[in-house]
Amino acid sequence: MSGFRHPPPAAQSGGRVPRNAELLLCVAALGLIAFAYMAMTSATGGGIDGRALRALGVFTVFVLVTHLAVRRWAAAADPVLLPCAVLLNGLGLLIIDRLDRAEAALAANSGTAAPSSDAPHQLVWTGLGMALFIGVLVGVRDHTRPAKFGYTCGLGGVVALLIPALLPSRFSEVNGGKSWIMFSGFSIQPGEFAKVLLIIFIAAFLVANRDLFTTAGKRVLGMTLPRLRDLGPLILVTFVAVLVLVYEKNLGFSLLVFGTVLAMMYIGTGRASWLLIGVAMFAVGAIIAYQLFGHVRVRVEVWQDPLATYYTTGYQISQALFGMATGGIGGTGLGGGRPQDVPFAKTDFIISTIGEEMGLIGLAAVLTLFLIITVRGFSAALTTRDAFGKLLGGGLAFSLGWQLFVVVGGVTKLIPLTGLTTPFMSYGGSSLLANYIILALLLRISHDARSAPPPPPRPVTPIAEDMTQHVSRKSLPGH
Repeated sequence: MSGFRHPPPAAQSGGRVPRNAELLLCVAALGLIAFAYMAMTSATGGGIDGRALRALGVFTVFVLVTHLAVRRWAAAADPVLLPCAVLLNGLGLLIIDRLDRAEAALAANSGTAAPSSDAPHQLVWTGLGMALFIGVLVGVRDHTRPAKFGYTCGLGGVVALLIPALLPSRFSEVNGGKSWIMFSGFSIQPGEFAKVLLIIFIAAFLVANRDLFTTAGKRVLGMTLPRLRDLGPLILVTFVAVLVLVYEKNLGFSLLVFGTVLAMMYIGTGRASWLLIGVAMFAVGAIIAYQLFGHVRVRVEVWQDPLATYYTTGYQISQALFGMATGGIGGTGLGGGRPQDVPFAKTDFIISTIGEEMGLIGLAAVLTLFLIITVRGFSAALTTRDAFGKLLGGGLAFSLGWQLFVVVGGVTKLIPLTGLTTPFMSYGGSSLLANYIILALLLRISHDARSAPPPPPRPVTPIAEDMTQHVSRKSLPGH
């Protein structure tokens, strides 16, 4: 029986067990969101209203349709990933609605017209994101298929990153950052999709040149350093990341792209020298940018002491820190705080809203959900047998975890402010669509890994024909 493996439970039961568990978890997530909506509307306006009921009903339909699609096209996939994303997405809709109500109340008190609500728009983007999620599951029946278009994805990712930097400011600049494409009332952040394309490219490139990256190089100080010509992809990505930092004033996205690519280089080669060289290259580029460009120095100065510029550039981070301190351990309760005092609370600083009204406990729960998605994503990558699937899944999972670190680090003043949004939660369509693409690819990798047939057992050579082997006493049992 040596070498024999039983097929995974998902393969034995046709995927019914994981999908039933996924349905139960999705229902539990919807129940938690409904309870939170009741608590929030009670605190802000006296009970759950028709708008909230309609939003909950539409969101429930979206979730159930998405679950049925997973049951149909990825029956053996991980049953935990989708419910975690549903809970995060639902909480994001709840917080955006809560901030809409706060803005409307403030406008009513001041006698001005109430601004338009963002929660209905985010619900529409949620539906589009889940539709795109289903499209990826249907269109990508084999997770190795994107490897055939690796270089095309790489070119598309670089072009998507550079377009906003090259466009005139009126078509690309929002709040001082040039990271958008805007035309006739339509806007999109191409960098969110460039991230996915670059991950596919790096995974395909590393698989195609595996021997080159793992064997070639010189030994220096106990490390194998890659040859200069092998550094081409890393140099290109470094250049693009610094270009984004300089011209688009988007420190967060440059950190996200470069950190993800660097992690994939390490996963693919296992060489610590890639990490050291990459960090050194990025540090040199960041220092040069700090010396040459004022907006980079402003970010660093605000990070060092936001209270010194409280009435100007430090106001946003200071208000966020005050709000999270007010929330304490248990929070002020949904609807009981003043998160609307933080600029861009629906986008860059939605984490501070969670910390204020749900407290450290609620924020830790949200971070745990992201941790589960990241860990389960890595688990799917490790389970698959092909190198491309391991690198793709590892890169996608790392990008989610790394983005959350960059966001939370900026809001809590661990690192300079970045301007990134929280996956699945912040207001904005581009981020939501891109993250549902990542989730669909992780589920596809998980399904393919779990449903693949077990490897055939190794043939047993008759002892009369087997080669003579030397066995020492230490290798025997009991020695």
